[in-house]
Amino acid sequence: MRNAFKKNNFIEHSIKGVLLFFKDSVLSEEQASYRGFLQSIDPRVKTITVISLCIAVLVTKNIYALIFLYSFSILLAAISKLNLGFFLKRTWVFIPLFSLFIAIPAVFSFVSPGEALVTFKFIGFNLAITRQGLAGAILFVSRVAASVSLVILLSLSTRQSALLKVLRVLKVPQVFVMVLGMSYRYIYLFMEIVENTYLGIKSRTGALIHYQKGQSIVAWNIATLWQRSFKLNEDVYSAMLSRGYRGEPVLIEEFKTTFKDWVWICFVAIIFIGVIIFRNG
Repeated sequence: MRNAFKKNNFIEHSIKGVLLFFKDSVLSEEQASYRGFLQSIDPRVKTITVISLCIAVLVTKNIYALIFLYSFSILLAAISKLNLGFFLKRTWVFIPLFSLFIAIPAVFSFVSPGEALVTFKFIGFNLAITRQGLAGAILFVSRVAASVSLVILLSLSTRQSALLKVLRVLKVPQVFVMVLGMSYRYIYLFMEIVENTYLGIKSRTGALIHYQKGQSIVAWNIATLWQRSFKLNEDVYSAMLSRGYRGEPVLIEEFKTTFKDWVWICFVAIIFIGVIIFRNG
């Protein structure tokens, strides 16, 4: 019975964790409305400059330049009044840590031959960590961390509707922007259905149920959830059409550049040129 309770508890914690992850995006919408530095920059300018910085991250092989760009992203998060704990969690919990596990094999001599820094035996095999492999792994992880931080910074400081409109300004096909917009609106309603369905099952069956009964309940709810989600998708699209949606994101305020935007463009251009010049340093 204790094992069954643990399994049930694991499912509940997993569902709550997924729901919390998606609900955190609501917090990002709130942070995009703060009176911070990046929030005051024109979304078009902000998107183009962040893309430029990401290109600089991709082309440079200078670890000091990558450290500077990553530190710069943290500084921007701070002066934009973003929650630094939330920002760091979103940038380090997923992609950079995943890339770290990818980079670990590259530090060994059987992947990156070169000057051995540390040698040891593991299960009868002679392994060595090479200077070239370690440098490549550090460069790879730093590059991923810096680029992910910049992209997360853009998403946290820009409202979703404004970001979608910027994509259209940058000539991203309408169908992709429309799918992104609908998915963004639909996913919260869908996750609410999942949460309510699980709470409904739990309230009717209790904390512990036999696994055979649980399988039949899950199978039945998967079919029901599919039907409800399909209908919800149609309802969301109909509601968007009834409110004037025609495939193009609409904002109340229009985009307009200010003197502050041009100063920001010049500043980013200086950083971009500097990184390009010293990319092999």
